[in-house]
Amino acid sequence: MRVVALHEDVLVCTSAVWQTTCTVVHHGDEAFVVDSPLLPDELEALGGVLEHVGWALSGLLATHADWDHLLGRLAFPDAALGCAETTAARLKGSMGEAVRELRAFDDEHYVERPAPLQLGDVQALPVPGKLELGDAELELHPTEGHVPEGMAVWVPWARILVCGDYLSSVEIPWLSEGGSRSAYRATLERLKPLVEQAERVVPGHGAVLDPTRAAAILREDLHYLETGELPLARRGPAQRKIDAENRERW
Repeated sequence: MRVVALHEDVLVCTSAVWQTTCTVVHHGDEAFVVDSPLLPDELEALGGVLEHVGWALSGLLATHADWDHLLGRLAFPDAALGCAETTAARLKGSMGEAVRELRAFDDEHYVERPAPLQLGDVQALPVPGKLELGDAELELHPTEGHVPEGMAVWVPWARILVCGDYLSSVEIPWLSEGGSRSAYRATLERLKPLVEQAERVVPGHGAVLDPTRAAAILREDLHYLETGELPLARRGPAQRKIDAENRERW
């Protein structure tokens, strides 16, 4: 797992699998862990990362309910998990889905974990809205389209956008089950002014982006959703597989 400091209050940990990002946001005497890495040793290392920088964990946040963003509970089993009200409703309606999908991933890749995933205390957060962190506030913005729920987290004092599975340099827009082409476009339009203000954009998968690159990806993604034409830099086998899945839902 690679750990990079984007700001004195923001760390990004990137998993070796799918370049999945986990963002730690700190202010005052509190810290939130947003999303999660995937592998057991990476999850085990998260506690050491917080201890090294001297940040006390206040809770976990998930940008959406896909299983690969929920594994913070394996690293911090006593921590509450905060998410958008729409995400909490999805989790309540299919609580076992994430557990089954994690088990399938582990079986396929021969991964052994010390304990099963238990989501525990899920706290539904109003989105759009704000969330206190120390003596500051995070802004929560709705994101639908990839899946039918979710949120992006804007860190205003650091000008960092943590946007979940949007604006990725390694994935094209992905309409998972319940996703929507029109909702995805609306989310990109909603994120545009935040990208314009940002110093850094942290997608759910892939490299951290500067605002110029993030804005270019946003334009490419809108063009793809409007025309179906794959971006030039994202035409590999993985992106073509996503494109084929998307067309079944268009």
